Amino acid sequence: MERRLLIVEDDCLLTEAAADYFTGKGWRVETAEDGVKALELLRRKSYHLILLDVMLPGMDGFAVCRKIRKYSNIPVIFITARVLEEDKLNGYALGADDYVTKPFSLPVLYAKAMALTGRVQGINSFAELAGLKIDVQSHKVFKNGELLPLPPKEYEMLLFFMQNPGRIFSREQLLIRFWGYDFDGNERVVDNHIKKLRKAVGSCGCTIETVRKFGYRLTVNEK
Repeated sequence: MERRLLIVEDDCLLTEAAADYFTGKGWRVETAEDGVKALELLRRKSYHLILLDVMLPGMDGFAVCRKIRKYSNIPVIFITARVLEEDKLNGYALGADDYVTKPFSLPVLYAKAMALTGRVQGINSFAELAGLKIDVQSHKVFKNGELLPLPPKEYEMLLFFMQNPGRIFSREQLLIRFWGYDFDGNERVVDNHIKKLRKAVGSCGCTIETVRKFGYRLTVNEK
C-alpha cells in the first residue's frame, strides 16, 4: 500500500531533502510552506503522516496541530530546532505523536515514520476502557453498553484521556489542547468541564483523578 506524506516546512532545502528521501522509499509526498496551505490540503486530501515544523510563518505548528486534532487522528511528527521540555510537553498535549530535532538523520526519521504509521494502521476505530467504549468514526460513546450522550468538548476530552490512560496532564496542557493558545479565559474552564465529564461518566470502572498540584489523569479502578 502506498503511504502518503504531507511535509509542512518553510525551509525549502530541508523539505526537498525529506521529500526526495521518502519518495525514494515509495511514498507519495506533498508539501506546504505554511499552516494555512497545509490545512487547505488536509480538507481535500488524506495522508498517512504529517511532518510538521513548529516554527512556521503566521500560524505556528502548535496551532496547526490543534486544528488538525479537531477532526483527525492522523499521526503528526513535529520537526523543531528547539529542545525545550515545555515545548515537547505542550506538543504531546496537543496530540503530537513524536518529535525530531533539527538537524536530524533522514534514516532515523524514516524509521520513526514507518513505526508510527504501521502501529496506527493496526488500531481499530474504537477506544475501550473499563466499561467505556467510543466509536471514533461516529463519535458515539457507550457506558456499559448503553449510549452515553456527551457534548463535543466532553467527548473530545474523554477520548483523549482514554487514549492516554495513566498520564498526568496539567490544566495548562489541557487548556492548550482543547482551547488553544489564544484562549482568553481562565484555567478553571478545564475544571468545569472535568466536573461535567465526571458526572456524565459516573461509576464505570475508571475515574478521572485529580493529582494534587499536577493536574488530571484517567485511572482504572481496582476491583
